[in-house]
Amino acid sequence: MSGQYDEELARRLQRREPQAMADLYDRFGRLTYSVILAIVRDSGVAEDLVQETFLRVWNRAQAFEPGKGALGPWLLAIARNRAIDYIRSVQSRMDRNSYEFDVREHPSLFVDMEREVLNTDHARVIRAALAKLTDNQRKVIELAYYEGLSQSEMAERLGQPLGTVKTWVRSALQLLREDIGQVVSA
Repeated sequence: MSGQYDEELARRLQRREPQAMADLYDRFGRLTYSVILAIVRDSGVAEDLVQETFLRVWNRAQAFEPGKGALGPWLLAIARNRAIDYIRSVQSRMDRNSYEFDVREHPSLFVDMEREVLNTDHARVIRAALAKLTDNQRKVIELAYYEGLSQSEMAERLGQPLGTVKTWVRSALQLLREDIGQVVSA
């Protein structure tokens, strides 16, 4: 399915066509569930958050500009944010230290990668690129993406100096960009 299909699907959502929501769910439901489940690690909660995500997309469809962005990454960003918000609310209810998301320190790896995740061939390339990372590099990327931790929070969680964590993030992103960029530009 192409970007043109997604643009038309977005326009149908904006016209409040019920079938558009069904088509959107058919297209992105499983992927949305997978992203959320990877973060919350509870299938029941993931199912609820998928419903909340699609409801939010339905209610905010007017805010989406089809010519300026892709529908899939927009939906997945909403799903990811819902899952992270859920984790934070659970943490705060348990009287644990809640983690605040600092955009300035957050390595926004998947902003550039979400479109590729939607394509099976690109997903294979991404998995291969992630497999080339060291354990430390992979861990900081996972903490940033799945838990929304800043680099300072990662350093605290891992018991490492902030400079070390920054080096791991920078080198991981550089390696991923090199491996993935070769495929994207080809």
